[in-house]
Amino acid sequence: MRLYQITELEQLTGIKAHTIRIWEKRYNLIEPDRTSTNYRRYNDDQVKKLLNVSTLLSSGYKISKIAALSEKDLHEKIIEMKVGTTEDIICKGFINDLVSSIISFDEVGFEKIYSAVINRLGLFDAMLQVFYPLLNKIGLLWITSDFSPAQEHFASCLIKRKIMAATDGLTNTKNKRKKFLLLLIPGELHEISLLFANYIIRSRGFETIYLGQDVPYENISMVIKQTKPNGMFTFFTTPQDPKNVCNDLKKNLHLTDNFKLLVSGHTEITDLLKTKLGAHVIKQPQDLLTYL
Repeated sequence: MRLYQITELEQLTGIKAHTIRIWEKRYNLIEPDRTSTNYRRYNDDQVKKLLNVSTLLSSGYKISKIAALSEKDLHEKIIEMKVGTTEDIICKGFINDLVSSIISFDEVGFEKIYSAVINRLGLFDAMLQVFYPLLNKIGLLWITSDFSPAQEHFASCLIKRKIMAATDGLTNTKNKRKKFLLLLIPGELHEISLLFANYIIRSRGFETIYLGQDVPYENISMVIKQTKPNGMFTFFTTPQDPKNVCNDLKKNLHLTDNFKLLVSGHTEITDLLKTKLGAHVIKQPQDLLTYL
C-alpha cells in the first residue's frame, strides 16, 4: 500500500488541500499518518473515502451530514445516488469508483463498474463522459500524474482491452469507399485515443488498417504504398519538436491530394502540420464523426 501526499489527494479527489485539512480538524473525517517532519500521508482507504465524499458533495450532500455517516452508510448513499440523479453527477461517481478500483488494483471491481457505465451510456458516450476524464485524472493522456507507473499501466491495459473487445464485436465492414491507416509515429506510445478512433471509424462502416504504437517511418511508407488508404490518422501526446515531426512526415509519407492526414494531440504540432502539410485537425471524437 502506497501513501499519498495531500497535493496528490487534491488532484485525485478534486477537493482542495486546505479544505481537507479543515475537515480533518472539524469533523475528524480522516486521520492521516505523519512523517518525521510532520507532513501528512494518506493511505489507499483514506483516498477511497474522500473519493466517495467528493461524489456525495457533487450530488448536493452537506459535508456535516457526510462526516456523520458510517463507512457502511457512506457506501449505501453512493449506490442510492446512482439512481435518478443527473447524468454528469453519475459520471463523476463512476470516475471516482474507477479511480478507487485502480488504486487497489481491483480488476473485479473495475469490471463491475465498467459494465455499469457501458450499460448506462454505451461505449461512445462512456468514453467521452467517463473514461477520457478518468484518463486525464490519472495522467495517462495529457498530463503528468502522481499515480505510480504500475497503476497507470493497470488502468491503461484494462481500458485498451475493453475498446479492442468492443471493436472486435462490430460487424465486418462492407463500405469500401474509405480506408484509413491508424498508427503512432516513432516515440509515441499512448494508444488509447488511437484505439477509440479505430472503433469510431469501424463503427461507421469504414475499413481501417491498424498498426499501433511507435511505428518506424519506413514501415509506414511501405504500408501506404501497398494498401493505398484514403488517409492516415495519428496522435501526438509525447513532447517532440514540431518542426522535426513535420519534416519527418513530409519526407517519409509522400503526401498527395488524394491522401488526407488526420492529426490530434499537442496543439503546437497539429497547428504546424495543418499549415505546412494541409493536415485535418481532430480535436475531439465528435470532430472525427463530423469528418466521416
